Amino acid sequence: MNKKKIMTDIETLITMYNANKLGGEIMPEDANPHLELSSKENYLYYTLPMALNYQRNSYTLWEAALKTYNDPETKFVFNPKECLEHEFIEVQRALTKYKVALQKDKQTQIWLNLCQTFVDFYDGDIRKLFINLDDDVNKIRDFIQKENRKKFPYLAGTKICNYWLYVIYQYTDKRYKNIEDLTVAPDTHVCKATYKLGLITEEEFNSSNVQLITIERWQELFKGTKYCPIDIHTPLWLWSRNGFKELER
Repeated sequence: MNKKKIMTDIETLITMYNANKLGGEIMPEDANPHLELSSKENYLYYTLPMALNYQRNSYTLWEAALKTYNDPETKFVFNPKECLEHEFIEVQRALTKYKVALQKDKQTQIWLNLCQTFVDFYDGDIRKLFINLDDDVNKIRDFIQKENRKKFPYLAGTKICNYWLYVIYQYTDKRYKNIEDLTVAPDTHVCKATYKLGLITEEEFNSSNVQLITIERWQELFKGTKYCPIDIHTPLWLWSRNGFKELER
């Protein structure tokens, strides 16, 4: 691994991203109802669909979420208390109308389970999770991924949990303690880009542990530098998704 070359390529990649040269300036989560950044509704909008963001096109998911939110007949699913007052079949119908849920039984149940958790723990206001845990990235992850994993189906996953925290950071008013510990979300595109840069080997890229290896390498690489892993996530994602445009030397 040539760390000096990799850091040079990263500088170039970030510069190209800032100049909108990586393509896809519109991110999936830009499909949103433009709610007040600090509002409970905004936090819930960016939380509930995230648990269904598994092996699917993110742009399609968030377009479906926006349609569901904007439809008076289906908007109730974004209010945990109101959602739990409806029958399963009604929630299922609302989540499948615009295809927020693709697996109509399993994903409807995931959504309802999360709503139940948010009502039981936070009276339906997910913002209280962050407040109760001091806005600390490590405390939040430990609480969700280790202490209460079953209460946060799919949201507790390695990729999704990190990506959710990243999206909350980007699209709400939330600012974290220990932001340097917020890792890249190791989805397919991020892992491919990490391999392309030479930060992981071909063997590591094809291993079952590639997500954890990718997280560790970025944390190691940026330790003691001006960068946090969160700084590189979107440039990596766009670079891969748009076919690895040649880096401008």
